[in-house]
Amino acid sequence: MPSNLILQIVLIVISFILVFSGIAGVIFPFLPSIPLAWIGILIFAFATNFTVISLKAVLIFLVVSLIAMVLEFLAPIIGAGKYKASKEGLAGSFIGMIFGFFILGPIGIILGSFGGLILVEAAKGKNSEELTKILKGAFIGFLTGGFIKLILTVFALIYLIVAVFKI
Repeated sequence: MPSNLILQIVLIVISFILVFSGIAGVIFPFLPSIPLAWIGILIFAFATNFTVISLKAVLIFLVVSLIAMVLEFLAPIIGAGKYKASKEGLAGSFIGMIFGFFILGPIGIILGSFGGLILVEAAKGKNSEELTKILKGAFIGFLTGGFIKLILTVFALIYLIVAVFKI
């Protein structure tokens, strides 16, 4: 077996591992799911010299991935806004998300977003019923972001499986 073929097989296996890791990232937030899936697609395209998956397809997937990552981060804020969070509360959620990321990593994005929202809204005098509604909206947004992530990573897996059958 030529060494070039062995390298190609290894890269294809790595591609699948990365895409499956991306799907696992939907459940385990410490895994950067969308970037892992995209890198898996990129490595597969590279391993097949961009003949099975074109550079154009890789770049389109990159743009869609970047949009999905932005939506994933903004979805809890949008959800909270739909349930009457104040502009200050939304800003608190965003700032909490940033600080949470730097302090606790990816899981801090979730905790920081909710924490910043609660702190600001509570400081503004919102009662527990109002806080509960706002957090409900943020949680619905969080679930929506997760659903977007799931759809994109499963699409990457299906795309990769279809590409393998083209080889």
